[in-house]
Amino acid sequence: MQRIADTGLKLFMENGFEATTLDAIAAAAGIARRTFFYYFKSKEDVLLAWQGSGFVEAIGPALLQEPADQPPLAAARHCLLTLAARFETKASIAADALLRSTEALRARKLAKMVDMERDLAQVMAERWSDRPPEDLRVAAMLAIGALRLAQEEWRHDHAAHPDTARSLAEHLKATFALLDRQVPVVTQARDS
Repeated sequence: MQRIADTGLKLFMENGFEATTLDAIAAAAGIARRTFFYYFKSKEDVLLAWQGSGFVEAIGPALLQEPADQPPLAAARHCLLTLAARFETKASIAADALLRSTEALRARKLAKMVDMERDLAQVMAERWSDRPPEDLRVAAMLAIGALRLAQEEWRHDHAAHPDTARSLAEHLKATFALLDRQVPVVTQARDS
């Protein structure tokens, strides 16, 4: 699966998203078209595999290791800060630019973020089973919303000042600090 995602991203970067076909991805990856569909439903899904660069797989186990005596949003904050560097790879940056290149891809990117919120809320429900599910859903939405805002700020900072841009983790800390001023009780946490 990763080989297909790597190949697809390479072809998208070389030829553009629209000009790259499923058949071209399959051929370059050395697989049959039928095999492609075993792993992905569309070429959009190949690109979406890069969104988060392993975040979805990593956040659950990391969150389950957090102390249960802290608020769920604080635990999510700590995990996101720990995982932030995964978004700063060249491949993730290229995939993000492609995902923002058309309205259809932007909509798919947004839908993936909603999926990430849902998945995070489910992991929170495992870790904090005594909390109301709607509270955990709000905490997950706030955490992923903070991540989205931090990514946007980081992207603008990086575009304007590529050599001196602050890291995504720094932007994420600033975004959570802003959130903390709005909702101070829920977000108090230790920094990583």
